[in-house]
Amino acid sequence: MARLSLKTAKLYPLKSPIISQKEVLPKYFRLSFFSPKIVRVAQPGQFVHIHCGGGTYLRRPFSIAGVKRNQIEIVYKVVGKGTELLSHRKKGETLDVIGPLGSGFSLQPVTCNLQPLLIAGGTGIASLLFLAHKLVPHPSSLVTVLVGAKTKNDLLSVNDFKKLGCQVKLATEDGSLGFRGLVSDLFKSYLVPRAYSLTPVVFACGPYQMLKKIAEICRGKQIKCQVSLENIMACGIGACRGCVVKTRITADKGQTRIAADKFIYKTVCKDGPVFNVNEIIWE
Repeated sequence: MARLSLKTAKLYPLKSPIISQKEVLPKYFRLSFFSPKIVRVAQPGQFVHIHCGGGTYLRRPFSIAGVKRNQIEIVYKVVGKGTELLSHRKKGETLDVIGPLGSGFSLQPVTCNLQPLLIAGGTGIASLLFLAHKLVPHPSSLVTVLVGAKTKNDLLSVNDFKKLGCQVKLATEDGSLGFRGLVSDLFKSYLVPRAYSLTPVVFACGPYQMLKKIAEICRGKQIKCQVSLENIMACGIGACRGCVVKTRITADKGQTRIAADKFIYKTVCKDGPVFNVNEIIWE
């Protein structure tokens, strides 16, 4: 499956009715809205831009957590004014939505010898849940998911992954459930010799520092890895350039060699949010 780009993907500005909204954990919500046009073209790793309500000017980006029965699902945490307003929206109300936006995950690295390993921190679980739905029917036999959070009360969508048949391993910073520590430390312990029979190919989403650590581990082990960044995105289409990330420039047209001393700023909302881990200059 090739990664979509804005040059080929269709974008839709829509007025979409809310189908359901539920608080799944304190301050964490799961919302579904009717949008058959977005459902037809959405890919894992892409997001939607939603106007959350009166009193807010900029839209907020939300990773697409799933698609079913002409509905788009998002999972989010109340962290500010926009998400607070969104959490009070009710079934039947209309959302002002643009999507799908961004470039998503590529499934091309997944083969019978390279098995998918999904690593999520916090609400980074959203785009990986959608990805898991795409990966489960893949010829690779097993999808493993590492989920990290501060406490057991912050762990999201664990049962959703299990229902798909994924192997799920948990990490909490306070040790209240699963591995005690960061999900990046759990990842490192997972890579201990004999802990896995096939080489993993990693897909990760979460806070920047978590992804930076995952990137370091993958580079050291020469593991293929894609990460989805969670930068603040104002416009969602690459126009304002407020979400740029420093990336390496390839040294040849075939994009097989990377120049060590050259870089370019790419927009997370348009060029990403998914990037190859070796493409980013982590600072």
